[in-house]
Amino acid sequence: MRKILMGAGAGLALLTGVIGYNTWQFTPQASQSAAPYVLGADIDAAAQSLSKAVQFKTIANGSHQEEFDGFLALLKSEFPLIANKLTLEPLANNTQLYTWHGTDPSLAPVLLAAHSDVVPISFGSLDRWSYTPFSGEIADGYVWGRGTLDDKGALIAIMATVEHLLATGFTPKRTVYLSFGGDEEIGGDGALAVANHLIAQGVTLDWALDEGSFVLQDVIPGLDVPVASINLAEKGYVTVKLVARSPGGHSALPPRVTAVGRIARAVDALQTTPVPGGLSDVSGAFFDNLGRHFSLEKRVLFANTWLFSPLLNVVLSDAATTNAMLRTTTAPTMLAGSNKENVLAAEASAVINFRIHPRDTIDSVIAHVTETIDDPEVEIVVDRQFSSNPSPVADEASAGYTQIQTAITQAFGPLATVPGLTIAATDARHYALAAKNAFRINPFKVTNDDIARFHGIDERLSIENLEAGMNFYGALLSKQ
Repeated sequence: MRKILMGAGAGLALLTGVIGYNTWQFTPQASQSAAPYVLGADIDAAAQSLSKAVQFKTIANGSHQEEFDGFLALLKSEFPLIANKLTLEPLANNTQLYTWHGTDPSLAPVLLAAHSDVVPISFGSLDRWSYTPFSGEIADGYVWGRGTLDDKGALIAIMATVEHLLATGFTPKRTVYLSFGGDEEIGGDGALAVANHLIAQGVTLDWALDEGSFVLQDVIPGLDVPVASINLAEKGYVTVKLVARSPGGHSALPPRVTAVGRIARAVDALQTTPVPGGLSDVSGAFFDNLGRHFSLEKRVLFANTWLFSPLLNVVLSDAATTNAMLRTTTAPTMLAGSNKENVLAAEASAVINFRIHPRDTIDSVIAHVTETIDDPEVEIVVDRQFSSNPSPVADEASAGYTQIQTAITQAFGPLATVPGLTIAATDARHYALAAKNAFRINPFKVTNDDIARFHGIDERLSIENLEAGMNFYGALLSKQ
């Protein structure tokens, strides 16, 4: 017994030593050497340009063409050097592709992207806005209105930066494309037209940069430093409809399992048996980098995933935000059955939306649905027309990622930079078709309060953020 206890004690000491050593080594990666970059552009003029841009109701639903016409005319008048010195090619759905020719054609070009279309104002919310949604009011250090955060703020920051650099005589070594989609909110056919246009010309981008994340301030619990999530990929998308049929009849004589009950059982099975996830692939890279910035007790867990990954999977799966980073998500969104309480449904249905993690595919998700439901009486109808597989995962070790990482630090100062995953759809998935790597981040610092304003009430962008964004684009372009 004594030998057993001694052996157990030695084993425990060894385990403790390994855990301690791993945690001691589990520190943030060495920061990029990045002196602060100040573009020196006229920030008040840029804020005025953004204010004017917001005043055009560029809602991409086919009935606001005059608004897009006015907005595109505004770009020409606000940024005359760009209009005169860059080549403009109008493409599908009010999408604008500018070409800034570099001095060295042997270098692969790069692309900066944003979109000009916006979502409409939610019904019944107009009187809850501090300022009229399309007024572009400048007040309290902000430009207010629909599109400031998503995504005219980035568009104007790019344009104002390039206009200023042109005025200084700067010309990049490599060709730079500026792509401004006009229908991102309804599918991004404009961005797809840009990718196809570049491919047809034999152009392969070194990298493309679009929206997809931000510099997050006090958004992730337990982190005292801002986090810039430079997203390497975005999730795919597929919706399935589950359908069960029965003879119907009077509710006083129900069968053992009704059509509604069969659908309810199928939905419950899918919710209680999620698509497997875990700390691997891009999710592993995200949490490995993020975990290094947590307090000691949390770092112990992330530094020793070989031991604690089951616990971390459970904990991270409990929160919607971190669960979405771990796996393909399952979201029942629509139900239908009988139209009267005492009539058995002859047909019941449920609509389930899946956002597909890069480790999965449309086909693997459908296989999961079929296996999990395990009921031949439930028909599985797949909407393949509006489905897409996850985008390719960009290379974190590439020069483009490092340039973006350094420019973020130059614009915002000390922060944590991590490779992340965009859980929604952006135009970047289309640009990825013509690029070696597609990255996703908007260079603005946001809090939880700001996040609630996306597609919501009182959307706004601080003038300080607009200036930081211009500094970011200036620092990034200076490296091209």
